[in-house]
Amino acid sequence: MIALEQFFYPFGATAYVMQIDCSLLDIMVVDDSAYMRRIVCAMLRGFGARRIIEAEDGAEALEKIDMQPPDLIITDWVMPVLDGAEMVKMIRTPSSVCAYAPIIMLSGHTERSRVLTASKLGINHFLSKPVSASVLYQRIGDCVLHPRKFIQSDDYFGPEPREVSEMVSRARVGVLLDDSGTPVELAS
Repeated sequence: MIALEQFFYPFGATAYVMQIDCSLLDIMVVDDSAYMRRIVCAMLRGFGARRIIEAEDGAEALEKIDMQPPDLIITDWVMPVLDGAEMVKMIRTPSSVCAYAPIIMLSGHTERSRVLTASKLGINHFLSKPVSASVLYQRIGDCVLHPRKFIQSDDYFGPEPREVSEMVSRARVGVLLDDSGTPVELAS
């Protein structure tokens, strides 16, 4: 699923780049716009994906998920019948057949409040439309290469929020750093 490609530079340096083999993933694309689905599916095929499941809205997606659970879900937010937010709420229950599948949400509505709401629903990434192929590939790579631990509380089930998992990672190396990289003193 992951390939390591080696690059040699004229000045003697060597770089390694990890590439994801998307041909091994079952990816679901949920969007009410056939045009947007075609664009996202074309990007995914460009990444090597061959098993792509399409749905027009959240209701159709949930039916297809029961028949064939995907490894990754890419969904729009605003859709008729059942929107992306409601669909994510139904997926992010411990009893759901794909409760732990990474979810990337796409939306043209990128207000801070909407992004925060999406995070509280349990998505892995939020991308604004129009989305570039390189950004989508990076987020898929993050989901595959760096899966986040899932947590459950009274009002949340989903991947551990990035701030928490980043702080834990920083603490493991012996120094707790804030977002700017400055060491933080902990009260004893």
